[in-house]
Amino acid sequence: MLTRVHVIGAGLAGLAAAVRLSEQGHDVTLYEAAGQAGGRCRSFHDSVLDRLIDNGNHLVLSGNTSLRAYLSEIGATGSLIHGDPVFPFVDVRSGARWSLRPNTGPIPWWVLAPSRRPPGATAGAFLSALNFWRAGPDDTVADVLAQTHPLFETFWEPLALAVLNTPLDRAAAKPLWPVLVETFLRGAAACRPLLASGGLSAALVDPAIAHLQQCGANIQFGQRLRAIESRDDRAATLRFTGADVALGAADAVVLAIPHTDAQTVLPDIDAPRGGCAIVNAHFRLPNAPPFDAPFIGLIGAAAQWAFVRGDVVSVTISAADDLAAQSADSIATMIWPDVARAIRVDGAPLPAYRIVKERRATFDQTPRAVQARPEPATALANLYLAGDWTNTGLPATIEGAVRSGHRAANFVRRAQPRRLA
Repeated sequence: MLTRVHVIGAGLAGLAAAVRLSEQGHDVTLYEAAGQAGGRCRSFHDSVLDRLIDNGNHLVLSGNTSLRAYLSEIGATGSLIHGDPVFPFVDVRSGARWSLRPNTGPIPWWVLAPSRRPPGATAGAFLSALNFWRAGPDDTVADVLAQTHPLFETFWEPLALAVLNTPLDRAAAKPLWPVLVETFLRGAAACRPLLASGGLSAALVDPAIAHLQQCGANIQFGQRLRAIESRDDRAATLRFTGADVALGAADAVVLAIPHTDAQTVLPDIDAPRGGCAIVNAHFRLPNAPPFDAPFIGLIGAAAQWAFVRGDVVSVTISAADDLAAQSADSIATMIWPDVARAIRVDGAPLPAYRIVKERRATFDQTPRAVQARPEPATALANLYLAGDWTNTGLPATIEGAVRSGHRAANFVRRAQPRRLA
């Protein structure tokens, strides 16, 4: 008999776990504290802009194999548009523009072409990628790569900040290596941006909810977990704000909530501590900007990346603890001139905007915190962990969140008693 599984948390980690468990034939109940699924990856209609915006900006690539498997499972392989493997950048101080253009095939001959790499960077400078392969568990990005490196400002800094969301003098270097291996080091085929033109919810969340409903999963919103009671080394009761759920002898639980919430529910858990903020700024322009690419990297600016969707430009500032303490007006006023220059509307007045602050967007990805990431299995035999803060081997990204859900589901499957023929 297949297990009844209680998945707590309907972010991408919980959705990925619930979908895979449903695919395996388990009886799944999915609980979510909020009134909607998606967690840090969802869309909403903003009344100020009168537009659908995402609560955060996420750049995913075709090399994100776990995400692509998830999309296949929920029947949404066409929900993301495959862009060209081109990564445009602008130095907002000088106005210089260039694009990073990986070639097809695994041999990176593109680094030999000046038109495909940042200005001032030699082909040999890209060998600095090996620094992350050689990095030790206690090394930070700043330890393995000097700020004077010719690629630091024009490539490594915007990439590492976006991936690790931690100041680079504190950010662990080692998690960057698997990101490179799965994307840029595999050539253009693994570097195609996957773009959610209709918003993250429509691409990644709504199809998963629809799929789970078709599979007969029980989905309950507005259910905040307060505690887990155990008996005989097993989770026995789930205490939600509205009601208690008694677990059967064969029931399993996948806990897929943020690391700060997990530590409240399971005080003895070995998990990363602290968090780092991300600030997202959304600007609605009078018209679509003349900039003809879906995103651009910003050099010499507070923001690292800007995304263009119609007449809305959305900007991400990672490792933004200090910025998040400022007012929305101050943030918008400060970053808009650089954004305007990046999208070729230099000098345009500040348009309508919405500032979204995620004060604990990810765990603080320091070497110590990375080493504290737990495996899916816990001290309770029927309780498993999922979330981008668990030990996926990847940084806290969308790909890491989905992979964590798949890992938790696989742990549940392996724990099943062997069925009799």
